Amino acid sequence: MRHFKYYLRVRYGECDAQKVVFNARYGDYVDLAVTEFMRAIGLNSAGMFTEFDYQLVKQTTEWRAPARFDDALEVTVQTKHIGTTSFSVLAEFRIAGTEPVTATAETVYVNVDPKSLAKQPIADSIRQKLLDGAPDKKTDHAGYLDAR
Repeated sequence: MRHFKYYLRVRYGECDAQKVVFNARYGDYVDLAVTEFMRAIGLNSAGMFTEFDYQLVKQTTEWRAPARFDDALEVTVQTKHIGTTSFSVLAEFRIAGTEPVTATAETVYVNVDPKSLAKQPIADSIRQKLLDGAPDKKTDHAGYLDAR
């Protein structure tokens, strides 16, 4: 399947004493990837926080293989589920240029009113953008695509 791809490079300070990416950093990576996914589907622009806002309510990460300092990571992002007021996003991590998934993170967000922060139904226009996703769009903060 074709999904949005976000590329980032592991920095030295993101690694632990075992010389691999510290587990808590994956939450940061997901946040970056989802922010770029939202930008790619047109939801992280002038309307963000005025017409559409969301809060994380649950995140589950599974690790399969380590990522290390200076690895370029490819994170594919797709909407997995949309409910009445919530939606979930799946992020799959790979060492860029390789096929095996090294980690996955499923994140559940609730749609909230930007002013009161009370949960609210997801508007049809937002729902459609989340469903359509951003196939074949890429954001590269690692310089990976330029180096190939």
